[in-house]
Amino acid sequence: ILTPGQLFISCSEPFDADEYIERLAWRTPGGGSKGGAEAFDPKRLLEEFENHIEELKHLDEKIQRRVEKLEHQCHREAKEFAHKVQDLQRSNQVAFQHFQELDEHISYVATKVCHLGDQLEGVNTPRQRAVEAQRLMTYFNEFLDGELRSDVFNNPEKIKEAADIIQKLHLIAQELPFDRQLNLLSVCLGKYHDLERQLIQEFTAAQRRGEIGRMQEVAAVLLHFKGYAHCVDVYIKQCQEGAYMRSDVFEDTALLCQRVNKQVGEVFQSPETVMAKLIQNIFENKLQAHVKEKLDETRRSDVEQYLKNLYDLYTRTTALASKLTEFNLGSDKHTFLSKLIKNIFSTYLESYIEMEKDYLRTRSAMILQRYYDSKNHQKRPQGGGSIQELKERIRQRTNLPLGPSIDTHGETFLSQEVVVNLLQETRHAFERCNRLSDPSDLPKNAFSIFLLLVEHLCMDHIDYALEIGLSAIPSADAKNANLYFLDVVQQANTIFHLFDKQFNDHLMPLISSSPKLTECLHKKKEVIEQMEVKLDTGIDRTLNCMVGQMKHILATEQKKTDFRPEDENNVMIQCTAACSKVCVYVSRQVERVRKSMDGKNVDTVLTELGVRFHRLIHEHLQQYSYSSMGGMLAICDVAEYRKSAKDFRVPLVLQLFDTLHALCNLLVVAPDNLKQVCSGEQLTNLDRNLLHAFVQLRVDYRQARLGRHFS
Repeated sequence: ILTPGQLFISCSEPFDADEYIERLAWRTPGGGSKGGAEAFDPKRLLEEFENHIEELKHLDEKIQRRVEKLEHQCHREAKEFAHKVQDLQRSNQVAFQHFQELDEHISYVATKVCHLGDQLEGVNTPRQRAVEAQRLMTYFNEFLDGELRSDVFNNPEKIKEAADIIQKLHLIAQELPFDRQLNLLSVCLGKYHDLERQLIQEFTAAQRRGEIGRMQEVAAVLLHFKGYAHCVDVYIKQCQEGAYMRSDVFEDTALLCQRVNKQVGEVFQSPETVMAKLIQNIFENKLQAHVKEKLDETRRSDVEQYLKNLYDLYTRTTALASKLTEFNLGSDKHTFLSKLIKNIFSTYLESYIEMEKDYLRTRSAMILQRYYDSKNHQKRPQGGGSIQELKERIRQRTNLPLGPSIDTHGETFLSQEVVVNLLQETRHAFERCNRLSDPSDLPKNAFSIFLLLVEHLCMDHIDYALEIGLSAIPSADAKNANLYFLDVVQQANTIFHLFDKQFNDHLMPLISSSPKLTECLHKKKEVIEQMEVKLDTGIDRTLNCMVGQMKHILATEQKKTDFRPEDENNVMIQCTAACSKVCVYVSRQVERVRKSMDGKNVDTVLTELGVRFHRLIHEHLQQYSYSSMGGMLAICDVAEYRKSAKDFRVPLVLQLFDTLHALCNLLVVAPDNLKQVCSGEQLTNLDRNLLHAFVQLRVDYRQARLGRHFS
């Protein structure tokens, strides 16, 4: 049997009381619950439990004594550790006091050393000055004797030291009285200029060899000489040698500045000044000569090429200036570059807008004249006298054709190619104006270009074509008239869209924030309204011609016997020949209107045409008397007209023909049913006189005494 201690040791898992009791019972002989080698013996198991409990009590007492011993030992060691910590704190405090004393002592010594250093410097500085003065006096005596014996003046490797000495002696000589200064100054100046020349030569040679370090040394020495500026000039001139081998001077300049910028920063103490001077030299020489050559050769001979060159050169120059802003050129590099550009182009920009307007005026006139020449057309003068103005007012107010119509043979005298060319020339002019105009003059210049566009495109081309189109519209009673004005309307509509697009895309950005915007919008509105008046007049007269043509068809094709057939028993119920021809003509004209118009204009014109078409048919039907079979034929005609009315896709027109169809029913309805038909949905709101007038068209009106139905 295992002791409690052995049972605890054998259990490696966390202690579980139930598991412990089970293990103890299982190990006790006769303690098993399921039988085994021996039968279950509860007394023996109870005895084993009691013995085991006693052993556990002894084990607990033993462990408790051990715990008390360990606690006592822990308290003792804690007290010892606390005493040690207190001793360490006292030692640390003593050490800190020693450190403070040492720091104060070091500060005191440092103060003494600094004071001593100041005293030594106060003694050494005058001494050094005295040594320097003595050395300069020695060199000064050599200059007075006229014989330079010192090695510093004769050894080329000591040129830097010699330059420093000469610089100082030169300043001393200028302070001497004039009588003693003259001879010495001449000797000093000679050596001064000689050394200066040698230094510049050395700098140039070092630049050719690519020795940046040597260039930096020489430049630092020359910085105190008057010839330093000459050294910079030599550097600028030499760095441009071989840089302009290609034909693109702008690209060459950008590459040159990119390459030189890094070198300038390494060689010179004020690189921004040298870089600015290099760019100024390039602008005032290379670029100005290039611009002058390109522009002067075309200024008189080819204005178009001159304007293109001016725009291209100015654009590329400003683009180059934008690239150069990435370099350090001083505090106000943007103003600096703007002045350089202005110096190059000022003479050309002053006269730019006048040349632009003259060219645009000449070019536009040439485009128009070339077009009219290709049509073998001699342009008619647009008179501005009082008689012409009077005719125009009369025509606009009365819609009467003044003067004989002319035959244009179907020519609209509107060309989309001409319009595109004019708009393209104007677009180029707007682009050049935007780039080349001073910001304060830009709106004014853009407005003047817009006026030229209005003059040549709107007045000389569109308005002239409208005038010709109006003159070509035949009178309303003309037979087989060719109505080409709708083609004019279609092309004018397309041109208006192009004109409006250029106005919004190219002109508006230039004037949107200036007072000129109001003037431009007013001018545009004025021109469009002027042309709309002529378009409305032409469309109205064209509709009159269409109605006149329908009237002519009805007058020549419609016979009185159509609605009063001699043999009413042998008549085919179908529309008449006149009706068929009119419907074919109407369908063709409706299609032409749809092709010529867009948007709401289609519905507006078709509504007007439909109303006039209805009025014509209504008046035409009232010219005849109708038998019973003739009334049926009239209804067939009106039904065919109503089919044509559907092509208009205008509810009002279809409603009018529906009403007319209902009116025609009065021609065939039995006399006793007239009142019922007249009170129907479609006729109840019509004037009784109109209904009576239709009933009077019946052949049997008097015989059947139909008038009593309206009494």
